[in-house]
Amino acid sequence: MRALFITSTRLGDAVLSTGVLAHLLDRSPDARVTVACGPVAVPLFATVPGVEAVIPMIKGPLGAHWRRLWVRTVGTRWDVVVDLRGSALAWTLRAGERRVFRTPVGDEHRVDQLRHGLGIAAAIEPRLWLSGADRAAAAALLGDDPRPVLALCPTANWSFKAWPADRFVALIERLTGAGGDLAGARVLVAGGAAERVMAAPVLAAIPEARAIDAIGTVPLTALAAALARCRLVVANDSGLMHLAAAAGAPTLGLFGPSQETHYAPRGPMTAWVRSRDSAEALLARSGDVPDVTGALMTGLAVEPVADAARSLLRRSG
Repeated sequence: MRALFITSTRLGDAVLSTGVLAHLLDRSPDARVTVACGPVAVPLFATVPGVEAVIPMIKGPLGAHWRRLWVRTVGTRWDVVVDLRGSALAWTLRAGERRVFRTPVGDEHRVDQLRHGLGIAAAIEPRLWLSGADRAAAAALLGDDPRPVLALCPTANWSFKAWPADRFVALIERLTGAGGDLAGARVLVAGGAAERVMAAPVLAAIPEARAIDAIGTVPLTALAAALARCRLVVANDSGLMHLAAAAGAPTLGLFGPSQETHYAPRGPMTAWVRSRDSAEALLARSGDVPDVTGALMTGLAVEPVADAARSLLRRSG
């Protein structure tokens, strides 16, 4: 069976869509799948068994990226086209079956929106396909130090979704300082290479002997393998939050001007905490505050985050 799977440009949405791909592959183990996704998400799919090609969709003017994708795919007779972008492309290709997702109105989590929008009866959850090389790279990053690791993901694709750096620093002290639940733990700071400026103040506040720099220093799937080994991950609403949750790490998501209803970290060992202000109220203010990191997340104090972190630590053993 030949399948075309068109998913998101953004990392977080691409991670959340992996449950759909997993369902397709579980149902048709002999499937030969071509995935189209944003460049940042390519590593998620590159080594998936059954995926024979990954096409990076690099945005171009006037929809040029869609034209390029059409040129790459029009010559194939597809058994099924799954389009999570809701485009018209599926209807211009030769296909036996077309599943085109349209975002429904409602308060379901994005994963459930995908499931119901595509008519999938079975439950689906995000899934990562990590290789031995990914785990070896994670082991090299973490080393053989027996101390637990607290991972922080202090970046986001929109600066207004990022909790202020000084609050991440205060959280480190609450959790890893004397008497903390992770006293003496090492602290991994993760982000993309282009996000170093946003993450640098958090990394700089950690004693060198306890700091692990994962800001663009390892491939995405190796980072996922490293996060899976961390005792706790605290992250802004971001692609890395969803990556950590999909990897199975205890993951605490921080929310302000985005909806936890739709985008809370997904998994059995996850939790979230949000600003005292609603997402709608914060979005209404977004044009009236300086465009600086954390400007819309000041309503989330350190102590509620620390309390939620402690609760998740207890729950995850």
